[in-house]
Amino acid sequence: MNTKKAMHFADNYLINPTNPLTVNLIGAGGTGSRMLTELARMNHSLISLGHTGLQLNLYDDDMVTTANQGRQLFADTEVGLFKVVALINRTNRFFGTNWKAVTQQFNSSNLKSLPNQGKANIYISCVDSVIARFDIATSLQSVENHKSYERNKALYWMDFGNTKNSGQLLLSTIGEIKQPTSKLYRTVSNLPFVTEEFKELLQAKNDNNEPSCSLAEALGKQDLFINSTLASIGASLLWRLFREGMTPHRGFFLNLTDFRSQPIPLN
Repeated sequence: MNTKKAMHFADNYLINPTNPLTVNLIGAGGTGSRMLTELARMNHSLISLGHTGLQLNLYDDDMVTTANQGRQLFADTEVGLFKVVALINRTNRFFGTNWKAVTQQFNSSNLKSLPNQGKANIYISCVDSVIARFDIATSLQSVENHKSYERNKALYWMDFGNTKNSGQLLLSTIGEIKQPTSKLYRTVSNLPFVTEEFKELLQAKNDNNEPSCSLAEALGKQDLFINSTLASIGASLLWRLFREGMTPHRGFFLNLTDFRSQPIPLN
């Protein structure tokens, strides 16, 4: 019996890239908009530490409504704009980045029309729909089957999901990540997709994605702080991969009702 602690070592290109790491952030709602800010902070910090930083595309075709304000950080003057345009313009002005807004959904039917045909090193999905989650998995399998240079090689998928007061993050590898030989740890090269590991639970979920007409109605579906808390903890996991180059965890479950967070260890 192998009693060594399970550990996943980050792909070397994550630590020592020759170009800015490409990131596709899918969804600009409650969690996605917050994750954008965390990634901008991370990018600024990585560059200060001598890393090449991140180059990001934000995908969403939704527009800002008054019901979005409060849970999501949109001003009155941004109502009626595409969410991705408002968020990326603001982020680029504040941080001096050159990130891109894509006013389309990221899905398997339009990959060829997306920037760089949807290829990136890291994919982060913040979607409400189970159907969208399975479609993203299909897209990533398609991307994985195409050989790419390192600067566009698909490495990781981070998937966020939440209900009113609870949520989770799961980190997956897109294919196998070559692991070093270790005498201290049992290395794990493959982290399954959320759609593989929790397939039955996802299929049993009843999606309710009707847009809210007011902030009060929106808060009835998702609490005020669930998205920002998920984004902060999830960004911390990615940050540790950059800074420590390894992780014994692949995500977490969060419940704000009783303020519990439960890590998901590697198998």
